[in-house]
Amino acid sequence: MASFPVKTAFAVILAILLISGAHYVLPAAKIPTPELLASLIDFSPEQTPGNPLIRRASNPEDMRLPARVPGQAFLIDPANALDPFYESLLRTEHREVPSVTRIEHYGDSPTTADLITGDVRTLLQRRFGNDGPGFTLIAPPWAWYQHHGVEISGDGWQIDPASNFVSKDGRFGLGGVSFVGDPSAHSTTNYKGDSGPTEFEIWYLAQPGGGQIEVLADGESIGKVNTAADQQTESFALLRAPAPANKLEIRVDSGRVRVFGISAERGVPGVVYDSLGLNGASIAVISRMFNAAHFAAELEHRDASLIIVNYGTNEADFASFVNGPYEKELRAAIKRIRDAVPEASLMLMSPMDRGERDGLDEIHTMPTIPKIVEIQKRVAADTGCAFFNTYEAMGGQDTMAHWYQEQPRLVSADLIHPTPAGGHIVANAFVKELMLGYNRFKLRHLTETKHNDRAEQGTLKE
Repeated sequence: MASFPVKTAFAVILAILLISGAHYVLPAAKIPTPELLASLIDFSPEQTPGNPLIRRASNPEDMRLPARVPGQAFLIDPANALDPFYESLLRTEHREVPSVTRIEHYGDSPTTADLITGDVRTLLQRRFGNDGPGFTLIAPPWAWYQHHGVEISGDGWQIDPASNFVSKDGRFGLGGVSFVGDPSAHSTTNYKGDSGPTEFEIWYLAQPGGGQIEVLADGESIGKVNTAADQQTESFALLRAPAPANKLEIRVDSGRVRVFGISAERGVPGVVYDSLGLNGASIAVISRMFNAAHFAAELEHRDASLIIVNYGTNEADFASFVNGPYEKELRAAIKRIRDAVPEASLMLMSPMDRGERDGLDEIHTMPTIPKIVEIQKRVAADTGCAFFNTYEAMGGQDTMAHWYQEQPRLVSADLIHPTPAGGHIVANAFVKELMLGYNRFKLRHLTETKHNDRAEQGTLKE
């Protein structure tokens, strides 16, 4: 979407040459490996940019939150748009049927790498129960596609993401990526942890001439899915493993198939948090690229209680779009989701701060970021959506300048993507606000219940 970063590319090439040449000046220096060169070229969400040679793990509990100005609200929900979500959480907490709360989080590249979303998932599942990893793609469309606790590999697939903005038929599934394969195509998903999923749902397109898929759990076949049908139809095949599985394989047995992803759950009370990120995505993915009827069918089938729309970073490159049709596109996307799942809670989540360089040493917030945040805030209020101000929650104006100077750094050198440590900060701020809202809901719910009980008792006495 943006013009090619010539200066950045030159700097990367120069860095590679310098590192390679160091071996001849200092023989003890190691020649860079392909992995090291890739870490300089590609965004790798598990690496700390201050030292791309060392992978670091951070503890969410150790991450500090920015100071809050008295009276400042990061989660705005005057219309109680989150009540359906909170009601679902309350049922989950009390283990009442239905006891699973599902959340769909649509976003751009940080979401693609499960940054922020992975930590939010962990925190919510720690409190309310873990019903599994949820929806994942069947192969990585990008090198940095990730999902915490899951390893995904695949080969032989023709992969079409909605964020490529290539006119197709608009059928990209729940996660925004279409996979087409013949008998050479296969995928493997490894689930880490003590207890793997037992329920696997294959999301696919039934169509004339569709082929057949075989699904294996820990090496044993748990079923075959015939994707042939008289007409194209969004379809879902639920398969169960006899025991918690750590490895799921999908193989194309015959013909040609079109698959959108897998949802994996454990069949226990808890939270499922789907991270549905697309590299390079903007709000136009939902408002224009998805076929409306197909998108509605996918959302309706997932039956989530909360849908989060978290775009804006890529729109910031285009001031004319932000100052022009952006708001119209945002409202159109909201309408599509509302038409599809009117009972679900809907939240707009603003982009993070995004920095740009002024000279060699100065880093400032891109002027379009605050504009996008204000538009989203206003549209959320107009359309009855909740709004989470990520930009202010992480510190507001020029936060990326401070984050880049931290040791270890909290944002990568592109001043866009947080490191795992930066992602922890945003995730903790988000979950804290959600839980404050949830506690207020429970207090209000308890008060209303007592009031209704008293009114009912008064009626009985009369």
